[in-house]
Amino acid sequence: MVRVPIFFYFTLQLLKHIELTKAKKYIQVSEKVTEITGNLISWFTLLLVILVSADVILRYAFQVSFVAVQELELHLFAAIFLGGAAWTFKYDDHVRVDIFYSKLSERGKALINILGILFFLIPFAVMIIYSSMDFAINSYLISERSPDPGGLPMKYIVKAIIPFSFFLLLIQAFSSLVKSFIRIFQEDK
Repeated sequence: MVRVPIFFYFTLQLLKHIELTKAKKYIQVSEKVTEITGNLISWFTLLLVILVSADVILRYAFQVSFVAVQELELHLFAAIFLGGAAWTFKYDDHVRVDIFYSKLSERGKALINILGILFFLIPFAVMIIYSSMDFAINSYLISERSPDPGGLPMKYIVKAIIPFSFFLLLIQAFSSLVKSFIRIFQEDK
């Protein structure tokens, strides 16, 4: 029996009854989605390097600068940073203070992951999705564009990246949650 607080015990018991094959299928599908989006977003990095290099050359060699290019750089950086969060979380490469975590057993690590996902990551991701949806939808409805002359049209695209990227992170969080539960139950046997 896993030693966990009583409020957590019932969740564990419920998840024990979920068929392992269904749980593993969910993990496989969600991590495939994360992998595809992570690979796509990784190409944005190359595009951003090319764009920034061209911008610097144009600005310092020819004294030419475009507001749209500078805004596109910021939008690409936002897409890379936000869109790459789920991929980073999948590979456990996110920032973590692991003074104690690295010394824990696999079961201890799984329990810490479960608590962190349930009490911090999922509520935070849901809050961001909920609060940013109106932000993105309103931007679309008014056909928001850059306030700067020569700026980018369709500002709502970059605003839509916020809820979309947190949705991807939420999908990956559930996958990691299921993996952690499986790790705990497999050690029980």
